[in-house]
Formats: sequence, structure tokens, C-alpha cells
Amino acid sequence: MDDPWDDSELTRRFRESGATTSNRAPLYRALSNGIADDPDLVRLLRHAPVEQQLPVLMFASAHHLLLDEPDSELAQWYPNLTADHRSPDDPALMPAFKRFVDDHQSALIALLATQKTQTNEVGRCGSFLPALAMIADEVGPLGHLDVGASGGLNLLLDQYEYHYSDKPVRDEQRAVRVVGGPSDVVLDVTTRGRVPVPARMPTFGIRLGIDRDPIDVTDPTAARWLEACVWPDQADRFHRLRAAIALATASPPPLRHGDAVESLAHGIAEVGRDGHPVVTNSWVLNYLSPRERLDYLAELDRVGAERDLSWVFAESPELVPELPIVATSLETGVTALTIARWRNGIRSVETVATCHPHGYWINWL
Repeated sequence: MDDPWDDSELTRRFRESGATTSNRAPLYRALSNGIADDPDLVRLLRHAPVEQQLPVLMFASAHHLLLDEPDSELAQWYPNLTADHRSPDDPALMPAFKRFVDDHQSALIALLATQKTQTNEVGRCGSFLPALAMIADEVGPLGHLDVGASGGLNLLLDQYEYHYSDKPVRDEQRAVRVVGGPSDVVLDVTTRGRVPVPARMPTFGIRLGIDRDPIDVTDPTAARWLEACVWPDQADRFHRLRAAIALATASPPPLRHGDAVESLAHGIAEVGRDGHPVVTNSWVLNYLSPRERLDYLAELDRVGAERDLSWVFAESPELVPELPIVATSLETGVTALTIARWRNGIRSVETVATCHPHGYWINWL
């Protein structure tokens, strides 16, 4: 297979993955290190397109196949599939992984060649809710346009149950402020600073998701791929995603294939027919080029000159320097939650919080 990366580069990527996932994903740390020591396993990644030759694609592909065989021997090491799972340091892990890969090699290669990793992190709704509620208090019912919507699960924001507390979940003495629910999707958010937790859920009218490659979560195979992209060590995220997919299957969110810039104005017009239009992005704009990000902002400015609208985005300042993230002192590596408003043709911007990229905590600035 002709590509610019030789096996030493792919091996380096697995070694780097082993180092960077050590704390957050012990299973993927062990698999990364084990694969790096096995040239045959490393070489499988060459079946992926050059831009997708990443360890996470190998892991997601194996996870996807394993989800269809939860009684497989390998599942004993996956915390999301086995409650009393085996340790990732168990020397039997890599032989079990190698056997599973050998038994499913054709299917694994097909996934590597055709898929790309994609997530739909519903936990980010816990960061969005206070900002959206603030806007709703100002302007009334909202029309919600989520750009980079993936499976559209964040469009179901008002169908989830939120538990906000200034103490972590493991603290038995914590006092919880509950918004929404009851729901099978419960989002626990640790608050820092004076987070304006809303007294009630804002009202949403028309909602719409736009994505270059939208995922139809009513398709079991597509939904399983979305689940497979969640790291199995983070079992709470996995089970939360499954619950959200179940809600979406019963009432599918409206999704449309489209380009972020070219589809933006039409999407705003559509959701703005019956409410104040609010555009949301979460860890999406870093996938656009710098030129595309500038065009995206220019298109928002163009529409905002003609009608009132709001934009709430949670993005990494380092990765999207072209965007108007306004804060005096942000730590490196944070996710910044920013609200931009266009009122009477004038844009104002405030970065209101930093938050965990998966929504576990929010720090109001």
C-alpha cells in the first residue's frame, strides 16, 4: 500500500498513544504499547487512508466488532462491557487481542479502510445549558442550530436530566440542583464559580443539525460505530451515549448533510422561523481550516447584520485562534465557552466559562 508513512512512523504513533492515554484510558494505554511491539498489528493501520492512520481508528474498529460479540474473551478487559473487568496489565490481554484481530481481520480491514472516528458527546450539553438559558431569559423561545451535529444528540438537550453540584459525584454530602428530567440520560456536572444554573429548562422551537457526515442513529450499525468511538475505560460516557441514542431512536433529531459555511445562513433562517436562532458548536471548528473559520465568522456577521441571533461555542482557544474568544487569562489546554450576540446588527462577545471537554465540570469566570 503506497503512502508516505513507513511502519516506524506508525509504531511511533502507537508509542505516543500509550504515553498520552495512560491516565485517562489504561486499556488503550496497554493496547497501544502492545501493538507498538507487534509489527503485524502496526501494519494493519496502513489499510486506513493516510489522514486516518491513527491508533484511535484501530481501537474504534476493534471496539465496533467487539460490541457485536460482548461475550467474546477480549470483552473481559473492556470496562464498558464487563463490570468486573480484567486488569489492562494482565499479560493475557495482548494474546487475546491478537486472536480477536486474527479472527476478524477482513472485517477489521474493511472498517479501517472506510471509517473515521466521530463522536457525539452529550456531556457537553451540561456546559451549554446555563448559557442557552441565559439567552432564553433575554429573548424567549429558542431555535437551535447545531453545526457539526454528528448524530444530532445535542439537539435533544431539553430531554436530558442535569445534576449540578459544587462537589464531585463521589461526595456523599453534595447538594444537587436538578434541571429537567426525569430522563434516562443524566448529566452530572461539577460547578466552579457562580454558574447560573437555570431554574427551569428553556423552551426550544425548531431545531436542526448540520454535519458533513451526519450519523443516522436509528441505523443500528451507524449507532454502534458512534458507540465504538467512545473509549471503553470511560464506561459512564458509553452508557450515557447509549441512553441518548435510545431517546433519539424514538424521536430522531432533524439532521442535514451540509457544509458548515455554505449551509449556515439557510439553517439560521430555518430555525429562526419560530424563535430566536442560536447556533452551537462544540469541538468542531478546530477541524476547519483557518480560512474556513474566518469564513464561518464572516457568514455569522453577515447574517447578524440583518437579524438578531446568538452563537454559543465550546472550543479550544489554542486550536481556533481566529475565533473571538474574549478572556483575559485562560489556562492553556482549556475548553472555552463563549457567547456571541448580534443585536440590532452589532456583535458583542463574552467568554463566560471554561469547561471540561466532555462536560464533567464548568468553571464560570
